[in-house]
Amino acid sequence: MDKRHTVRVEIVQNLFAYTYQQDHRILPFKQGQTAEIIRRIPEIDKIITTHAIKFPIDKISRIDLSILRLAIYELMLHKKEPAKVVINEAIELAKDLGGEKSYSFINGVLGALIAKI
Repeated sequence: MDKRHTVRVEIVQNLFAYTYQQDHRILPFKQGQTAEIIRRIPEIDKIITTHAIKFPIDKISRIDLSILRLAIYELMLHKKEPAKVVINEAIELAKDLGGEKSYSFINGVLGALIAKI
């Protein structure tokens, strides 16, 4: 498996675990991409809310939300990979980790985001 894919899987797992944390003021990860994404969750969630109009944040499955947070961070804030690569990786993560329709939901949200960029 590609090292970058393995790193993304780990980040999604960390973000997923973070959604179960009771006190969100405490950062469980002090450095790295996971910590940066967690610090920017309010900003990232505004983008998700804007592009997933029919799905409030609290109704999106936690794994899908974690994948979207990573993908939006990479697309909008980190910008080291081409958009096609980020979207493809997010869809693969959704197929591997998410539910039956996760990949199409994530593709739709990210597609709407890219259309507005």
